[in-house]
Amino acid sequence: MLTGKRIVITGATGSLGSVLVRRLLSGSLGTPEAVTVFSRDEAKQHTMRLAYQRLERATDEVIYHNFERLLRFRIGDVRDYPSVASVLREADIVFNAAALKQVPACEYFPSEAVKTNILGAENIVRAIRDSRLPVETVVGISTDKAVKPVNVMGMTKAIQERIFIEGNLECSETRFVCARYGNVLASRGSVIPLFHHQIRHGGPLTITELDMTRFLLSLEDAVDTVLAALADGEPGQTYIPRVPSARVVDVAHALIGERPIDTVVTGIRPGEKVHEILVSEEESHLTVSQGEYYVILPRLPELRQTQLSAPTLEREYSSRDDLMSPEEVTGFLAKHGLLPSHELVLEEDMLA
Repeated sequence: MLTGKRIVITGATGSLGSVLVRRLLSGSLGTPEAVTVFSRDEAKQHTMRLAYQRLERATDEVIYHNFERLLRFRIGDVRDYPSVASVLREADIVFNAAALKQVPACEYFPSEAVKTNILGAENIVRAIRDSRLPVETVVGISTDKAVKPVNVMGMTKAIQERIFIEGNLECSETRFVCARYGNVLASRGSVIPLFHHQIRHGGPLTITELDMTRFLLSLEDAVDTVLAALADGEPGQTYIPRVPSARVVDVAHALIGERPIDTVVTGIRPGEKVHEILVSEEESHLTVSQGEYYVILPRLPELRQTQLSAPTLEREYSSRDDLMSPEEVTGFLAKHGLLPSHELVLEEDMLA
């Protein structure tokens, strides 16, 4: 599928982008001609470059042979139209992972979220349209917070989805699809690394709301969703994984285990939701089932290639529904290697 393709990933040094780069270089989907990491953070790019040059296994030497040709790094900002237009000149496939995604940060700096999450997407569409670039596919990476948004991060991501979907009309030779998913386990800035940090310091673990629920999926599952949209998505479609959900307090208790660590309720942060939604009630009548995913057909009738016989969902797809039990949460975290080891030593003990 990717053999000979020139791939650009915006925001490729983030949690999702880094795993996506590794998957693309693995050869499991074919060997690309080039994978370009496009981001504004030179420090993270330098760290990634070193990681791929310090090879430890023979198989790595095969995967990353001819490193300089296959994996490339470009400093640039998705907010800046000239740099976007420049990097896309030789792109066949674009993954847009660049985002301001921290909910409180977006609440305090909403104009910055608009610049990255909205204007960044518009720059991609504009560059392809105005320069008639031969980009085959753009995959926009979105979030459950874009559904019935109550925070700036979700609002800007919801508009980003619409910009990419409408891009199919402006750039008829390019296919724009979206992938939307929920909370990614152990991603940068997420709750599990925070809980691990608090456990190392002897607690307490901070819970914002006892009834709060979240969808849970691994970074590999998130990448699977993005690649499924790339492989099978029709113009304007949005791919959503079917994933488990849990109460955040159950996640905290599973991580604590038998340790004498307390939890404390701190209250909801600015812009935070109690429950997340991956498919709204309004979208459910356009949603069909495709393997392990729900697929939302485009709202714009000009783009609808798949004929809707009967929708898969009769109501919204919310994290409050079909919750895992506390025991299931523990098993789920253990499966993904996220339970702290029993030998975990508190940092205060290490300094004693």
